[in-house]
Amino acid sequence: MPYVNIFDSHAHYDDPAFDGDRETLLASLPGRGVRRVVDCGADLASSRKALALSAQYPYLYAAAGIHPEEAHDLPADWESRLAGLLAQPKEVAVGEIGLDYHFAENPPREAQRDVFEKQILLAGRLGLPVIVHDREAHGDTMVLLRKHRPRGVVHCFSGSAEMAKEVLRLGMYIGLGGAVTFKNARVPVEVAKLVPRDRLLLETDCPYMAPVPYRGKRNDSTLIACVADRLAEIRGESAQEIIDRANENAKRLFGVD
Repeated sequence: MPYVNIFDSHAHYDDPAFDGDRETLLASLPGRGVRRVVDCGADLASSRKALALSAQYPYLYAAAGIHPEEAHDLPADWESRLAGLLAQPKEVAVGEIGLDYHFAENPPREAQRDVFEKQILLAGRLGLPVIVHDREAHGDTMVLLRKHRPRGVVHCFSGSAEMAKEVLRLGMYIGLGGAVTFKNARVPVEVAKLVPRDRLLLETDCPYMAPVPYRGKRNDSTLIACVADRLAEIRGESAQEIIDRANENAKRLFGVD
């Protein structure tokens, strides 16, 4: 059955993958069960695009931030520019920000940590939550989260069950998406079992991370239905109940009606 009340807590509709049909797709989502979306920037330019989309579509909100892969060659005034974006209406979070040690060509780890920490501090000054990207950088990510204890979510959670418990003890939320549906998703399933109902967010990371049976294709917010179906199997709850609770959680975290 089709689901309603979907809150996609992490999307990238500013991505070029949507250039061919962005307006048509975004106009269709409310009629397909999608209630709210947070579109996340990865640098200053994409953050501006996310903000422009939020002005165009009432159900869409924006986050602005510098992704760890973009934590290089930043203008000297990048923090003030980012703060200016975050002061705009419908900006609900600093994100996505964090650490990514996967590719050797990524910016140096020290530079990533510096940019991440500065954005955590900026979020604190502005009273905004953070949307955290953590890829193969669990230890350093947790060092900074323990140090500053920001409000926010670790999106597309890829850490261990023990790390998930610590994130929860810090008062943060955990975002789950397509990875929980993948064939060999042992650790994501363990995490999905332990996240309390009031700390779980649903997300796509679209156009990436499409769930089974759409893996390898372009993702969009309607495919959260597949994630909810899998979580229902794992958690012994109804998919619509999971969607409804995640909607309330995201509304609370991001401060939206």
